[in-house]
Amino acid sequence: MQTTPRATRKEWTAFAVLMLPLLLVSMDVSVLYFAIPQVSADLRPSSTQQLWIFDIYAFVLAGLLMTMGSVGDRIGRRRLLVLGAVAFGAASLVAAYADSAETLIAARAVLGIGGATLMPSTLAIVRTLFQDAGQRAKAIGMWQGVLVAGVALGSVLSGVLVEFFWWGSVFLVNLPAMALLLVLAPLLVPESRDPRPGRFDLLSVPLSMAAVLPLVWGLKEMPAEGVELPYVVSVAVGLAFAALFVHRQRTAASPMISPALFRGHGRAFGAAVSLNLISALTMMGSAYFTTQYLQSVLGKSAMEAALWALVPSALIGLAAPVAAALVQRGMDRAHVVATGFAVSACGYGLLALTGTSSLQLVLAGSGVLACGAVIVGSQLTDLALGAAPPEKAGTASSLLETGQEFGGAMGMALLGSIGNTVYRNEVPDTAPAEARETLTGAVAVAEHLPARAADALLATAREAFTTGMHVAALTGAGLLVAAAGLAAVALRGVKTHRNAEQAENSSLSGV
Repeated sequence: MQTTPRATRKEWTAFAVLMLPLLLVSMDVSVLYFAIPQVSADLRPSSTQQLWIFDIYAFVLAGLLMTMGSVGDRIGRRRLLVLGAVAFGAASLVAAYADSAETLIAARAVLGIGGATLMPSTLAIVRTLFQDAGQRAKAIGMWQGVLVAGVALGSVLSGVLVEFFWWGSVFLVNLPAMALLLVLAPLLVPESRDPRPGRFDLLSVPLSMAAVLPLVWGLKEMPAEGVELPYVVSVAVGLAFAALFVHRQRTAASPMISPALFRGHGRAFGAAVSLNLISALTMMGSAYFTTQYLQSVLGKSAMEAALWALVPSALIGLAAPVAAALVQRGMDRAHVVATGFAVSACGYGLLALTGTSSLQLVLAGSGVLACGAVIVGSQLTDLALGAAPPEKAGTASSLLETGQEFGGAMGMALLGSIGNTVYRNEVPDTAPAEARETLTGAVAVAEHLPARAADALLATAREAFTTGMHVAALTGAGLLVAAAGLAAVALRGVKTHRNAEQAENSSLSGV
């Protein structure tokens, strides 16, 4: 009889070490939210440079995830983790003391490279640390919770640090954690790699970036700027290169993304990646509205909005453990994932009921939606890693995370565009042009109007924004209900490599 080894205190300690880079990588997505006014005053970037200071990190991160996942499988995930920590720490130091916008943009790009090495490495190492199915599910649930919480914590940490220190301090907080990782990772984290990786396909690297970067850029710009020709062309170019990338993976002798991931047990893997993308789409689509609602509809300051946005996170910590416990007690994972999508749909339902002064309802809706997303994300991540061969854990992790990046960009593009279209139709033509474009524009115009005219404009704009949020929320709820039905069908009876191993062990124990 074969028994699956259970993780000990050493493995759990190693897991805790891995959560440090994951938390910091997710925080760096939002850590500049409150620091940018000081950055602008100090470095005086142009409007284009300011956009790149914000966006270059996420673009490079998304563009290199697949490459770095494949590299980790070849050179060793712990080695890549350590190299990523060095790059992330060095770039953080340069960013903290940047004396020009160009230097800060370059440092943020290197931070994106470091982040692209750290994220798939941490998840792939979790796959090797925890052989027991129950322990792995618990660890992945915690991994998912840290990832979601990091984005919310980043903006709050930014506000606190900028309040008491200078803007560079938001980057310096990375250094102690990276130093600790460099010391502890070689001691606690085991090395793992693909024993037969084949030659590295260099052509796949530019093809993957040419597919990801135009797609993400075009999708991210559409909510704010509208469905303009440059963004449509960018998305079309990305899709064309994506087709070339897929063709390369199907025909190359040693592809970056092995087609074997999608064969045999790959039904589970492909379904997990696709459904996880839908979950990310709806989650990021809601964030586009709730952050604006707290500030521009309710009139909260940036710091107040960030602190209130932390409230829904209190529920997140319970979602993944409950889902894992249900699966371990025999509930079909298809039903658990479908339930998670349904819970998120209920969150959107609450957002669809909000008025222009519904703080509690918005927080409740955001919390319920996030709980559903964590249930879905933790279960689909566990399913995907269980379906992928252990030697391909880095590649599998990078595909999941790339799907999340695409989903987030698509969510903001789709739901954001719906909300903005409704807003523009609701605001009367007699309003100033800037106020007819966005709620933020209406708030800016109102600051220069007499009190009575400003109040009237703000009331109209806030009502229009809320109406747009209602339509987007109902659209999101519809997508989630459809996803719940798809999950119930697509995941029914799926088998993974781990399922096969457990069945074999059970049959051996009965002999």
